Amino acid sequence: MQHLNQTHTLVWAALLSLSASAQADDSITVFGKRSQHDEVATATRTATPAKLVPQSIESVKASELTAFGQPTLSEALTGIPGVNASGDTRFDGVTIRGFSASNDFYLDGLRDDMQYTRDLGNIERVEVLKGPAAVLYGRGSTGGIVNRVSKVPQRGQASSVSARVGSFDSRRFAADLNGEAGERVQLRLNLAQEDKESFRDEVTSKRTLLAPSVNWEISDSLNWLVQYERNEHDRTPDRGIPGVDGRPADVPIESVYSDTRRDFIDDLAQSTRSRLTWDINDQWQLRQQLGYTTLDSQFDNTYVTSVKGDKVTRARWQQDLKASSLTSNTEAEGQLQTGPVGHRLLVGVEQSWQERTPRLYQNASPIPAGNLYDPDSLPTYDGAMKLASDASHKVRGVGLYVQDQLSLGDWHLLAGLRRDDFTVTSRRNDLDKEQTVSVTSLSPRLGLVWNPIEEHAFYTSYSKTFTPVGGELIGLTPGDKNNKLDPQHTRLYEGGVKSDWLDGRLATTLSLYRLEMYNKRSKDPLDPTRVLLTGLQRTEGIELSARAQLTDEIYLRGGVAIQDAEQVKADEALQGKRPMNVSRQNGQLFAGYQSGKQGWFGETGVTAVGDRFADNANTTTLPGYARFDARAGYRWQQWEAQLSAENLTDHDYFVSATSAAQIMPGTPRQLHLTAAYRF
Repeated sequence: MQHLNQTHTLVWAALLSLSASAQADDSITVFGKRSQHDEVATATRTATPAKLVPQSIESVKASELTAFGQPTLSEALTGIPGVNASGDTRFDGVTIRGFSASNDFYLDGLRDDMQYTRDLGNIERVEVLKGPAAVLYGRGSTGGIVNRVSKVPQRGQASSVSARVGSFDSRRFAADLNGEAGERVQLRLNLAQEDKESFRDEVTSKRTLLAPSVNWEISDSLNWLVQYERNEHDRTPDRGIPGVDGRPADVPIESVYSDTRRDFIDDLAQSTRSRLTWDINDQWQLRQQLGYTTLDSQFDNTYVTSVKGDKVTRARWQQDLKASSLTSNTEAEGQLQTGPVGHRLLVGVEQSWQERTPRLYQNASPIPAGNLYDPDSLPTYDGAMKLASDASHKVRGVGLYVQDQLSLGDWHLLAGLRRDDFTVTSRRNDLDKEQTVSVTSLSPRLGLVWNPIEEHAFYTSYSKTFTPVGGELIGLTPGDKNNKLDPQHTRLYEGGVKSDWLDGRLATTLSLYRLEMYNKRSKDPLDPTRVLLTGLQRTEGIELSARAQLTDEIYLRGGVAIQDAEQVKADEALQGKRPMNVSRQNGQLFAGYQSGKQGWFGETGVTAVGDRFADNANTTTLPGYARFDARAGYRWQQWEAQLSAENLTDHDYFVSATSAAQIMPGTPRQLHLTAAYRF
């Protein structure tokens, strides 16, 4: 703790020293013409035009992700080029450019890597930064990160209430209430209640969301934003259907292999966040962000572990999990000039404390096998449960980072470096064993943008990240001889061009990349208990994203990715295989019409995903699919009504898998009718 305090003091001194030497020149180009490229903050932690970010980033409004229903976050992101769903019944999960990002979720720039499903009712937009991001966010971020940007109080913001009903007895009521408590205090409250059944037999879900926030303009230069979010989700666990002979089993898609009479998952996730912003002068700003997140999760779940012929074997597990995360981030951002070169500097320190205490039980005796084709008759296990593990895991992290965005005429250079000190302590209470492991790592980033004409910006970049032992789903096995292995590392080489066409009505991003994880853990062929850092996983790809406002009424949005992901050096059974839940192609294209603030509006489009494998050994294939969605509505005065159809053609498809025995079918055609009132 003394080390943390000393570090904090040194960083504050450096920040104040920098603010004292600041000069008044602006260092970031402002585009004069209209552009469909958004301004984004996730990629640089500064408000930077996406066109000047030397890395691929997608910014999607939450209203677009939920336009046709209320999907899970992982399902909602499947149309983004290079992103595939990989989540299961317990928590959100995606793969980005061939690498799992299930522990790389963020909320307003703060790590949110706990195992739960996130509601988008309090979210303004979702930004997906592709490629390593350790220079700003620390460990992980192998394929990229997913950052949810929440709704905040604003002056003059309208309020709304809405109701949605639809297929499978789905009902959702939501409110976005805004107000002002004086000239300098703005308030916002987001509420939601959702109840729904499923196309899957006896699978139900109930969710509530409560998210108040207040913004206080303490003075002209000092602002304080405080936010709270309570996300409660009670549901029936559903891990899909098993695979047979290399394909999903030929059973009705409503077939459920859980024990629905008893199985449950109850999650309560809470987040409290504070952001204090001080404009020191016209060029320098000091920010202090504090976030505290907790998760209380219990589940009882019976699910398939293997299939032999027409017989399935199941296991029953129970877990009582409590987790918490406290993050403090202090940074200074400012602009200065050195001769003809403009600088936008960012200097920061991040400190984090995470804890996770899972207590896990499993069936004490085997569960008899049952008939794959008659899931209703599968044997039920009501016998004794035995303790499988009782553990507590703690992570302490300190990150120091500096970033400089330099501008000289048509050239823009982004350079950054971060040092992380990571310590994990795990204790097995049931075995009376404990171990602590510490690691230090440097993460660089370098990018160059050439903007010779206003419409086109060419870029190239290199970045690197690290994944230490015990740094993914936090925790390690005390006493394991592999705990002191060096971190796995990932490096990205990327180049591309970001362009505006048709007088700014069309924006495109074209990127080519190579993403490699080296020092990857693999088993010693002579000693399976020993792990070697000899593995290599690589993805090479090309992505194209586009967004267009062709006329005042007609718009387009979409993109496509082609990626070649391979386990280049791995265990013999995995050598040369494609990682699970990774398609060679995916993308989407939507066209919409909107006749101003009043009148008709509508949108239709397709989301396409190529075939994927349900397991890393590539024994079971998930067929590719194309899903068509459509919606139409009408706005008049303060009212809005909309009818939407997801999977309009009622196509059978599979979303993701967590193993060859657990494959999740996609939802058949579903209709939703939504009414909203704004005031």
